[in-house]
Amino acid sequence: MKILLVFMVMMTIGTLTATAQEVTVTKRDVIKTSSGDLEIIFIGHSSLMMTFNGKTIHFDPYGKMADYTRLPKADLIFITHDHNDHFDMTALQGIQTKDTVVILPPICSEMIPEGLIMRNGETITVQGIKVKAMPAFNMVHVRDNGQAYHPKGIGNGYVLTFGDKRIYVAGDTENIKEMKALKGIHCAFLPMSVPSTMTPEMVADAAKAFKPKILYPYHYNETDPTTLTKLLKNTPGIEVRIRPLR
Repeated sequence: MKILLVFMVMMTIGTLTATAQEVTVTKRDVIKTSSGDLEIIFIGHSSLMMTFNGKTIHFDPYGKMADYTRLPKADLIFITHDHNDHFDMTALQGIQTKDTVVILPPICSEMIPEGLIMRNGETITVQGIKVKAMPAFNMVHVRDNGQAYHPKGIGNGYVLTFGDKRIYVAGDTENIKEMKALKGIHCAFLPMSVPSTMTPEMVADAAKAFKPKILYPYHYNETDPTTLTKLLKNTPGIEVRIRPLR
């Protein structure tokens, strides 16, 4: 049954993503790597789940998107920052076991003292997966009081290496220079919601700079994701994949 399901998913993906700029809809993708298949499940908002070589990896579990007590337990959990739609303790506890490694920025460590703290720019290898913590912050968008929605030095994005593929989950950020300097990214998840993260134009600007082979806008809330597809329609080498996140 599992083999049949994966086959059906891959056939669907192959049909739906036939051209580089096509808008596609599915809840599950499979990425081939030199060390096995990476399966990506789009739970909603900024919540992702990946499976790789028998490991289950969650990103920013958020209870409004799913009943996490019914989802597979996590080997790894990545938290990008402390906002409650990314750092939901109830959802996290629904997938956490005594063996789960929770990777988080320092601001979240008081709530999870056993977590593995990563600061911007640090690189580690955990459970055989190389991880780099990237900066994630606003340069332009600020609250009414003038404070950035996501101040510099607080949150993380993450670049994970699965075999020969590098996957970038950006967290809540704008098109910062550190993002635009990335190299060799196969899949990128970039947030696209106004006013707290990026406009479609910002996402397109970043994508043109670091050229991920596959670009997933996520955390797009009320922003029309097809706007991004139009902005990148004449940009070769970047496949925009739109997935349901609501």
